[in-house]
Amino acid sequence: CSPKAVISQATRSCIFSFYRYIGALGARVICDNIPGLVNKQRQLCQRYPDIMQSVGEGAKEWIRECQHQFRHHRWNCSTLDRDHTVFGRVMLRSSREAAFVYAISSAGVVYAITRACSQGELKACSCDPLKRGRSKDERGEFDWGGCSDNIHYGIKFAKAFVDAKEKKVKDARALMNLHNNRCGRTAVKRFLKLECKCHGVSGSCTLRTCWLAMSDFRKTGDYLRKKYNGAIQVTMNQDGTGFTVANKNFRKPTKTDLVYFENSPDYCVMDKSAGSLGTAGRVCNKLSRGTDGCEVMCCGRGYDTTRVTRITKCECKFHWCCAVRCKECEDTVDVHTCKAPKRAEWLDQT
Repeated sequence: CSPKAVISQATRSCIFSFYRYIGALGARVICDNIPGLVNKQRQLCQRYPDIMQSVGEGAKEWIRECQHQFRHHRWNCSTLDRDHTVFGRVMLRSSREAAFVYAISSAGVVYAITRACSQGELKACSCDPLKRGRSKDERGEFDWGGCSDNIHYGIKFAKAFVDAKEKKVKDARALMNLHNNRCGRTAVKRFLKLECKCHGVSGSCTLRTCWLAMSDFRKTGDYLRKKYNGAIQVTMNQDGTGFTVANKNFRKPTKTDLVYFENSPDYCVMDKSAGSLGTAGRVCNKLSRGTDGCEVMCCGRGYDTTRVTRITKCECKFHWCCAVRCKECEDTVDVHTCKAPKRAEWLDQT
C-alpha cells in the first residue's frame, strides 16, 4: 500500500491489513507506520489506542465468520498471509464478494467495540447510559438493570473510522462501499435481544430487571450471507448520488440490501488478475449436488480420491466423579479433492 491523495482500490484494501495486524503489533506502532490510513483514521487510531486494539482482535472473529459462511463455495474467503490486502485482488473488483467482505468487516468492528464497552475494557465507553429507569414490552413493565450493550457507541465509532476513507473520494466504488458498510453496521443492531432476570416469590416474575444484549455474531453472519445471495447489481445514477438497478426486471435496492457493480469470476482456476485462487486441491463432497459437491466445486474437471485413516474418540463413558473416558477408534474414509486444470488452461489465466 502507498498513501496517495487519490485513493486507489489497492489503498482502500489496506484497511483489512490494518484490522489483521493491529492486534499483534499494538495500536501505537500501527498508527504511526501503516500506510493507507487517511488523516481522520490516523487521528482516531492515535487518540483511542484501546479501541483500536479491540478492533484488531475482533478482526479474527469476522474473518472466521466469513470463512465459515463460504466454506463450501469456490470462493471461500481465503486470506493471504503475504498479501497486504489480506484477501488479495478479489477486493479490487466491485463484486458481490467485495460487498460481503465490506459488510461483514464493518459489522465486526461494531461488534468488537460494543462488546469491549460492556466488558469495561475501554476508557471512552461503558454500558448503554440510556437504558435506565422503567420500560415495558409485550410482557409488561420492567426495570432497566445490568449492563446493556452500548450498540450506539459501537455504530458511531465504526462509522467514523471505517467510512472515513470512502468519504475522501466521490467515485462509484466509494458509494458502494459506504452502502455496504452501513448494511453491516445495522445488521448487528438487528439482533439485539432483551434478556431479563425475574424477581418475586418462587421466581414468580412479578418484577423483572432487563438489559439489551447482542446475539452471537453467527446470526449477523447468517443474515449477511442471505443478503449476499440476494445482492443487487447496480449502476450509478446520472447525477452520481445513488444507484439504479442494472437489470430493470429487478427491484430497487433498499438500505439493507448489499449492492455490487461487477460480475464475479467463476473462481474455478487461479487467476491472479481477478484474485481467484482456483479450486485445485479443495475437498469436495461426492454425494452432494450443492456448491460443495465435486461437480460444482471442481468445475467439471473431476476429482482425485484418497483413502485416509482417521483416529477419533469413541465409546465415551462418564466415570464418577468426574471424568469422561473414551477409546480411540480408527476410521477409514475416502477424501475427494478437485483435480488441477490442464496446464494450458491454467497458463491462460495467469
